[in-house]
Amino acid sequence: MLDLMPTLGSWQPALSGQRCAVATIVACGGSVPRPTGTSMLVSEHGEVLGSLSGGCVEGAVVEAALESMRDGGSRFELFGYSAEDAFAAGLSCGGELEVHIQPADPAALAGLSALAGRDAGTGLALIRRLDAPGAVVVDDPSAFRAVASEELARLLGNDPVVLGAAAAQLEPLLRGGRAGLVRLESPGGCDPDTEPVTLFVESRLPAPRMLVFGANDFGAALVPAGKLLGYHVTLCDARPAFTGQERFRAADQLATAWPHRYLAAEAAAGRIDPRTVVCVLSHDPKFDIPLLRTALDLNLAYVGAMGSRRSHRQRVDSLLAEGTTAEALQRLHSPIGLDLGAVTPAEVAVSVTAEIIASRGDASAAPLRDRSGPIHATTSPITASASTARKAEPWT
Repeated sequence: MLDLMPTLGSWQPALSGQRCAVATIVACGGSVPRPTGTSMLVSEHGEVLGSLSGGCVEGAVVEAALESMRDGGSRFELFGYSAEDAFAAGLSCGGELEVHIQPADPAALAGLSALAGRDAGTGLALIRRLDAPGAVVVDDPSAFRAVASEELARLLGNDPVVLGAAAAQLEPLLRGGRAGLVRLESPGGCDPDTEPVTLFVESRLPAPRMLVFGANDFGAALVPAGKLLGYHVTLCDARPAFTGQERFRAADQLATAWPHRYLAAEAAAGRIDPRTVVCVLSHDPKFDIPLLRTALDLNLAYVGAMGSRRSHRQRVDSLLAEGTTAEALQRLHSPIGLDLGAVTPAEVAVSVTAEIIASRGDASAAPLRDRSGPIHATTSPITASASTARKAEPWT
């Protein structure tokens, strides 16, 4: 549901109080168009907000959502590719989606709409119970402690055993900014007539940071490219005559400071985390060496430095001489970027961002046509073998 929040507040069916059903991808396997957590709303008149697959299964999901509103039940639907039935709803890409469909209470939708005005860069999470009514909104996913949450305890029936089991699975998803399905043993234990407690978690962390060091043409091109990827971008340079230029105003933050001192201060203040990306574009040893020495001592997602192969060799020699270990240097992406034949600053920005994407997903960066196997990494396994329906109250 978090993906629908920016537009939910202006969606007329929700504003007018129509009955709606929410369909959410709760598990997927193989090559799929949209990730786990993607949701779609269907009104009682068949109006749709959002998309689950770009058109492959939407028609079947709408029909299932209308049926859910008619009978008041929730259901799991499994969609995959069927070569035998060309007219069946499925994914032509060959993947599988498990979709949960449930009536949505208009009052609950209004409550989520009220959250839509929050800055997309702030943390937010939603824990929904799929086997029973109820949901919990989490304001700070990174600091959430399940056993201390009275709302979560109520959602789980105030059962301390179930709450403890939930904590072990929920908190890693919340702190990692991920979506996932959590199935817990029900209070009835092994009673086959008692349904397991089923939760679905969606977590959004504050935007990761990209720190661009070097107020030059390449920095000016990389700033908007980083913002396009969802990073909170800071441009830092020690020279005020450079950082004050209009072309750098697109950055979320401008800092005029010695680069290594700025990075060390941000780390000491707790504003650096393992998702942070550092791009050193200054191409000046007096800035680069102390900055890289500081960066390679931190737990960062990516550290890259611009320069020729000759500059890189000199840089490595200097860092080794100052105590940087060979192991730490293995984390340095230098010369920065992928081999795309980039020449202009804009092309170099594409080269750098492509390497960042490849490195954070541990991808090969090879052309897809030269690879075999699924295009997208497998996420959550498909756990349902067939669609099921059951009577349930709307989520609130």
